[in-house]
Amino acid sequence: MADKVRLRSEIPVEDTWKLEDIFPSDEAWEKALSDAEPLIAQGAAFRGKISESGKSLLEFLKFDDEAGIKLGALFGYASARADQDTSEPKYQDFEMKMRAYYVRFAGAMSFATPELMSVSDERMEEFYKEEPGLELYRVALNRIRRNREHTLSEQEERIMANARMVTGGASAAYNLFEGADIKFPPAKGSDGAEHELTNSTYIELVHNKDRELRRTAFENLYHTYEQFRNTLASLYDSEVKGRIFNARCRNYPSILEAALHGNEVPVSVYKNLIDTVHKNMPFMHKYVALRKKLMGLDKLHYYDLYTSLVPSADKKITFEEAKETVLEALSVMGEDYVAMLKEGFENRWIDVYENVGKRSGAYSSGQRPHPYVLLNHKDNLDSMFTLAHEMGHALHSYLSLKNQPTVYSDYVIFVAEVASTCNEALLMQYLLERTSDKAERAYLINYFLEQFRTTLYRQTMFAEFEMLTGEMAERGESLTAESLCALYAKLNREYYGGDIEDDREISFEWERIPHFYYNYYVFQYATGFSAAIALSRKIISEGEPAVKAYKKFLSSGSTTDPISLLKIAGVDMNSPEPIENALAIFGELIDEMEKLMDE
Repeated sequence: MADKVRLRSEIPVEDTWKLEDIFPSDEAWEKALSDAEPLIAQGAAFRGKISESGKSLLEFLKFDDEAGIKLGALFGYASARADQDTSEPKYQDFEMKMRAYYVRFAGAMSFATPELMSVSDERMEEFYKEEPGLELYRVALNRIRRNREHTLSEQEERIMANARMVTGGASAAYNLFEGADIKFPPAKGSDGAEHELTNSTYIELVHNKDRELRRTAFENLYHTYEQFRNTLASLYDSEVKGRIFNARCRNYPSILEAALHGNEVPVSVYKNLIDTVHKNMPFMHKYVALRKKLMGLDKLHYYDLYTSLVPSADKKITFEEAKETVLEALSVMGEDYVAMLKEGFENRWIDVYENVGKRSGAYSSGQRPHPYVLLNHKDNLDSMFTLAHEMGHALHSYLSLKNQPTVYSDYVIFVAEVASTCNEALLMQYLLERTSDKAERAYLINYFLEQFRTTLYRQTMFAEFEMLTGEMAERGESLTAESLCALYAKLNREYYGGDIEDDREISFEWERIPHFYYNYYVFQYATGFSAAIALSRKIISEGEPAVKAYKKFLSSGSTTDPISLLKIAGVDMNSPEPIENALAIFGELIDEMEKLMDE
């Protein structure tokens, strides 16, 4: 069988992440978890004291910072070990132990928020005067205190903390199912050769120029998911009901508002994205029609969407070549930025290749002493862009951790996708500027068009699916396999238009999207993409002033709300303008692609 996925033990150590930088061994992690046990009692000992004086409040906040660092290391190590091989029982146990510990710790600390809420504004100002060191925490304390109407009594907060063991179960179960349990029959090419099919290899297979291979990969994947549609519908229904439980207990008008409130993002931003994309749906329909025309197909299927329209320009890009190109493309960000990239490349921040049982996809985890990046690298253009994307996340985390105190060292989800997508946009502009070959330019534009399709349109479709299913559940409607499949098929018809076949298999795609368990995360890929297009163009056109402002944004952590953070870099997401401008570029690229292919 071709394309055999290696065992973890067969991956060269230099292509794996160096988790020893967090803990030197599994035994050290287990000892650290044991040593963390007293933190629960130490935290609980602050009950009734943090509202007494500025001094006691500052002591508590410093303790909370220190505990957060320790628990972040424990959780980061356990999660990474579990993700590198989800079939390894030892690391599943590590992760479950850490989750159980965190629930106990959160329960012991559940008094803190209600107690902070009980302090009057006048008394809090006296605390700041008594203890100047509290000024560091003013923004963070204001964030907590703005949630007064959503904060419960101490006893109720304890119940909510313990309830996480239940409300988080659907996501944990889905991750295990998707990562370790579901298996697919192999895809078969037109030459009869079989290709191993996993969630990771699927992406590569549907990019293949062999249409029969794409078709069998598509059908075998989704026919397998179809068998589990009722189980996965039940899991997703449980996930959404958990959100409803939390939102209603905390007096939010909707689960969408509950999800966005903590990150200080207005619901109007979410809905504006969907509305703006709907108004510009003709661009997407035009692109689908162009793809059908250029591929010379009487019938365009969903498995035809990913393969390059210019296969003659497709080329192999090794991981070493990808790193070198990314370094060159991002040199516009300055020598210091490139030096940080090299540090990550040379010191094993990255877990590079797929192995049996490894979590699919890619992510960056902001850890101390440095971030970690999980990849499932293939030697192609898509994987090179994934490398640029995840290193954008990584350096955003690295700069925030380096420049901000612990309390502000993390950044909220809304801005999380900006740095990653800006890296991708800079890489694309670098590649386009350096080619005069029409076929290669068409190939790159095709890739860029696919970024618009998969990031701006497809992620907005995901966001709309998540919004609509949430509204269905809030109305008391059951999220059954039938209702979820029907809604998902309807959205695909709206987004892709009439030039693509109504393949029934696509109605099961919702089953394989892990982000649906991330509580309204996906819309930020689309808003982040729009902001990133604007920022990348500013960096290219304005040079050092724009780079300086952008790095200030990357280094600001969570020192203010995300809308204000992006204004530091020069983008206003209160306006539909960034989305409109990005979609206008999409339209221009479609026209250029058609012209190039007609020549």
